Amino acid sequence: MLPRSRPARHWIVGDVHGCADSLLQLLRLLPADDRLVLCGDVINRGPQIQRAMELAWSLVRSGRAVWLQGNHEAELVAELEREDGSGSAQLDGCDTYRQLGGSLCRLWRRRLATLPLVLPGRGWVATHAGFDPHGWQPDLHVRHPFWHAYDGRYGQVVVGHTPGKGIRHHGQGSIVLVDTGACYGGELSAYCPETGQVVQVSGQRPLPPALPPGMRDQLAALQNRQRLQRCLG
Repeated sequence: MLPRSRPARHWIVGDVHGCADSLLQLLRLLPADDRLVLCGDVINRGPQIQRAMELAWSLVRSGRAVWLQGNHEAELVAELEREDGSGSAQLDGCDTYRQLGGSLCRLWRRRLATLPLVLPGRGWVATHAGFDPHGWQPDLHVRHPFWHAYDGRYGQVVVGHTPGKGIRHHGQGSIVLVDTGACYGGELSAYCPETGQVVQVSGQRPLPPALPPGMRDQLAALQNRQRLQRCLG
């Protein structure tokens, strides 16, 4: 007689934000037959955005993961749809746009636009930030209004969006926050709603933000003066 297989489990992963190495390390620690739920904001901020996107999409295509849309994916899609092909101030300030370039971002636009907002499970639901307490529709930016008003109608809600130290619980455990600041040097966390287990790996330091041209010129001039002083000294 064959042994009875255990029920399928899910691991809801907090905001990756370009930390591809951390996501890969996390995958190695999780059972290969369990399903992953990437809780949005795979893009922006971190040092390996393209690698993180490609890894996440390969997991989606293999059927191992669901990638939920976060506010960063939604905002990139919206800006790409508004641009005229020559970029915009908002896109120029976007980490993903700077790392991938305009052509590659436009190729990704259709994929990012199709990402679901919610994944329901048995007694739980995963979404990026929460639900608008007025109409109880998914909201990619909400925080405190949802935390204070949630009445348990969807069971346990697991969200990312708000970085913090460790997995946090609101409303006597009815809301679980799994963003533990991987891109700020914190951890990348995975939470299992079926068992309550948590698996974590170290995050990655972000790249320094791009300097505005004027500040970049000032910094270069200062460095040149310092080099000249050292030579003369």
